[in-house]
Amino acid sequence: MGAKTRSAKGFYFYFVDEGLNGGYKMKKITSLLWVLLIAVGLLAAGCGGEEKKTSSAPAAKEELIVGTEPSFAPFEFPEKDSKEFTGFDMDLIRAIAKEMGYKKCTIKNMGFDALIPAINSGNLDVAIAGFTITEERKQQVLFSQPYYKSGLALVVRKENNAVKAFEDLKGKTIAVQLGTTGALHAEKLKGQGTVVKTFNTSDLACIELKNKGADAVISDLPVLQYFLKNGGSEYAKLVGEPLTAEDYGIVISKKNPELAKNIDKALDTLKKNGTYDKLYEKWFGSKPAK
Repeated sequence: MGAKTRSAKGFYFYFVDEGLNGGYKMKKITSLLWVLLIAVGLLAAGCGGEEKKTSSAPAAKEELIVGTEPSFAPFEFPEKDSKEFTGFDMDLIRAIAKEMGYKKCTIKNMGFDALIPAINSGNLDVAIAGFTITEERKQQVLFSQPYYKSGLALVVRKENNAVKAFEDLKGKTIAVQLGTTGALHAEKLKGQGTVVKTFNTSDLACIELKNKGADAVISDLPVLQYFLKNGGSEYAKLVGEPLTAEDYGIVISKKNPELAKNIDKALDTLKKNGTYDKLYEKWFGSKPAK
């Protein structure tokens, strides 16, 4: 007589026993193996037909790579007894990176005249090194909104009473940092018997003045003020009125306008929440003029 059993999943198996008279045995089985094969096939078909979900938003970048030329105190210079760089620019770019959500801000040391090429080649995300915003530089890169108002000035040796203004440098020797607006300003006198000596850093230009190899140094006013405050006043002094009024900006590649917009947003936030004012007062002794 036929026996009926049920599997755990509810499928039935039918068996017909061989009769006493030697009749044919009939067997009808709904094989569990076939059921499993069909189920697997349906599952595979379902997975294959489902579109793979991908995020349209790019993955968040974890590291901001920054270039600087760290011999421009109080904006960027080596921290004492450390491999890190410090200064107003350094504190500011770290605060900007944090505000933008970067987990890491890596600062690379480069020559000043190598920074813009490194931006355009994609080796740096941004550069900050007391860059004056100029029309000539705007042809090569993007700038953030201005973050510091500066200007050019000049220092001479303390015993020098002949030079009282820029015009008095005709026929003299001027030391400047290569690739800076100070170097460009000094070039205005080059056709009038003036010798312009260029150096890789502002520090080296000041050393040339100390060694009496130059009559004056033209550089950014806050840099020269910091230089005098930290030992330079032993042999040098500021003369005349500031030569120019300039704005500093952070340099970004023209290929990355979105980064430039986000940096401006971060700067706006730092100015609104008081972080910018705290950093400014830390390095310059007073809050910025409004």
